Amino acid sequence: MDVVLLSRLQFAAATMFHFLFVPLTLGLSILVAYMETKYVRTGDETYLSMTKFWSKLFLINFALGVVTGITLEFQFGTNWSRYSAYVGDIFGSLLAIEASAAFFLESTLLGVWIFGWNKISKKAHATIMWIIAGASTLSAVWILIANAWMQHPVGYVIRNGRAELDDFAAVVFNKFAILEFLHTVSAAYVLSAFFVMGISAYHLLKKQHIEFFTRSFKIGLVFGLVFSVFLAINGDMHGVHVTEVQPAKLAAMEAHWETTTRAPLHMFAIPDEENERNLIEIGSIPGLLSFLGHHDINAEVKGLKDFPKDERPPVLLSLLAFRTMVGLGTLFPLLMIIGWFLRKRLVESPLYLKVMLFAIPLPYIACEMGWVLAEVGRQPWIVYGLMKTSDAASPVAVSQVAVSLIAFIGVYGLLGATGFYLIAKNAKKGPDSLTEGR
Repeated sequence: MDVVLLSRLQFAAATMFHFLFVPLTLGLSILVAYMETKYVRTGDETYLSMTKFWSKLFLINFALGVVTGITLEFQFGTNWSRYSAYVGDIFGSLLAIEASAAFFLESTLLGVWIFGWNKISKKAHATIMWIIAGASTLSAVWILIANAWMQHPVGYVIRNGRAELDDFAAVVFNKFAILEFLHTVSAAYVLSAFFVMGISAYHLLKKQHIEFFTRSFKIGLVFGLVFSVFLAINGDMHGVHVTEVQPAKLAAMEAHWETTTRAPLHMFAIPDEENERNLIEIGSIPGLLSFLGHHDINAEVKGLKDFPKDERPPVLLSLLAFRTMVGLGTLFPLLMIIGWFLRKRLVESPLYLKVMLFAIPLPYIACEMGWVLAEVGRQPWIVYGLMKTSDAASPVAVSQVAVSLIAFIGVYGLLGATGFYLIAKNAKKGPDSLTEGR
């Protein structure tokens, strides 16, 4: 293995592990803020108990997200110094804004919220939680703007042998950034809804704290129903834009080899990259790929053969990631719609509750596959069309990256085991008081 591959593996491991915690932070912060607001407005102690129960899981998740996120950013200096030197004027400014304008605000106010119970007014305490949720979202905005610039670079000039910022507004209002933000945050909200509904289902199956977890389930259900439908709509919009600015990614994620009009979509395909064809194609639907990519059944779709071999993304991994993400994204609103019809008789619907309990990992898988598609699908570019990944790695020894990769996996594995153990333990325990929310 060379330095570039090892550095990519290390960044992939760190990013995918970090993103196990980010979506839940984004969604659960809003749900906790909503629950506390309901308590302030109604005085209903069940909502207070719900706020404290779900916030405990939120805080465990948040702590793990912070730790893994900090070490992730270090890699831009240790493993990707050439990348940082070339585009740091643009990419570095976005990360700096994220840290100073969002992360510090979020972290500071979270301390006030944790230790502010009974020390500030109820309204002020609930308001702080809303600001924390807003700061979490603002943090996601800047991170996703930075990533979107790597996917579709705009607002820059090449000067003094490096990319320098030329139009800040173009970077911030990049269409790719807007669509990526909406898609990623919607997915995070769906994940959070499944998390709340799954844990609630566990307790409802055991007939524990029925009122408490019925309310929790319904809050998660409404939240998840809205954003699972929006996610599907936005996913279509994002796919059309990817077709426009990253045509090689579209061809890879559908294993589409020949440029053609009325391009078919194969329901099942196994690509043979060496021979530039598909070994198996089952369930071909004429014109569907043209429609999905251009909203025109007769549109031309560029095939992989029209791109140089050294500028094609890995086809099999892109295909599998895309199909998994889309398949699960189709399932989510269906589960939510079923839940809507069963919402008044949840305890009498054990089969549905079991499905929702075991469905907790599914949005995590969908989110991870979405990032695999986003990052692998733009290869071999680290900045699409501007800088190749092979030119971006630091000039360090293979042994250094190999050792740090093993260390990352070991430490992150321990952190993950500890974190998920604590989340599972507290989730199974239920509310602190056995009389609350019955």
